[in-house]
This record gives sequence, C-alpha cells and structure tokens, in this order.
Amino acid sequence: MIEQKTPRTHIVFREAVLQTDIEAVRGVVAGTGFFSAEEVAIAAELVEERLQKGPASGYEFIFAEVDGAVKGYSCYGLIPCSTVSWDLYWIAVAPDQQGSGLGRKVLDLTEQRIREAGGLAVYAETSGREQYTPTRGFYGRCGYATGAVFEDFYGPGDAKYVFVKRLDRQG
Repeated sequence: MIEQKTPRTHIVFREAVLQTDIEAVRGVVAGTGFFSAEEVAIAAELVEERLQKGPASGYEFIFAEVDGAVKGYSCYGLIPCSTVSWDLYWIAVAPDQQGSGLGRKVLDLTEQRIREAGGLAVYAETSGREQYTPTRGFYGRCGYATGAVFEDFYGPGDAKYVFVKRLDRQG
C-alpha cells in the first residue's frame, strides 16, 4: 500500500482486492458515463473473478482511494502466450477526480508493477467515438503511441484504437 497526502486529500493506492471493490468499480465505471450497462457489468465481473481465483485469474488491480473511497482503478494482466506484453484492460477515474492527476498516478503505478514483473510493453484499447477524444489524448500525454486503428470495429463509425507503450525505452 502506498499513501500520498496533499493539503486537501489523503490518497491510498492498494493492490489487494476486497469484496467491496465489486460495487466500487461498478460505481466508478458507471459514473464516467462512457460505458454501457454491459461494460459496467464486465468491469465488476473481473473483480469478482480475481476474488474467486486469485492470481490465477490473470487480473491484477491498482485501486486509488481518496479520503477512504475508491475513486480510480486499473485492471491489467499479462497477455496469454506472451512473457513480456501486458494488457491494460481498464483504467477509470470517478468524474469528481478527473483532471486531478489521479488517473496518471494510477497508470504510473500500473506501469511500475508491470516493469517489476518483467513487462516490456503495455497495450490499451479504446473507442474511436468523439466521446473518447479525451481518453485518446490521455494515452498520448502518458507516452502511448497509436499502434493500430481498426475501422468500424465496435460498430459503424466506431473504430478500435490500440495504444502501446514500450516500458524498456526512455522518453
């Protein structure tokens, strides 16, 4: 567990998954307004799977608690059949914390854990819809490059963007 204190908030980062994280993740993801009910359910199911199977689930988590409440998180894991490539399955921050730097802190810690596990690259995907312009900008500001764009992937006019960041390179 890592703690950071600022004049206004107390932030705790943790990796242990708790039963209460199922609803916390559901609330954070739904609160963004970006995801469908099905996507919100999937995000919560990954927490449940980690609770049931432990590390064998293949899902790792970073939770950011601000003043005692989960306000952001990431879910990531080693890509099957790879020894060095990791997927960033989810990263989400509650609307009241967006723009505060919390997402960047969660992502930095996620990348640090992946490096410590021998990871060389992180892959993240997002939608090409206009609504996701800030998300794509976030990845760019965090050093991710567009690795691929699949037109009409999620639906007509909704491309899939795959971003990649090499962790073994500086800058």
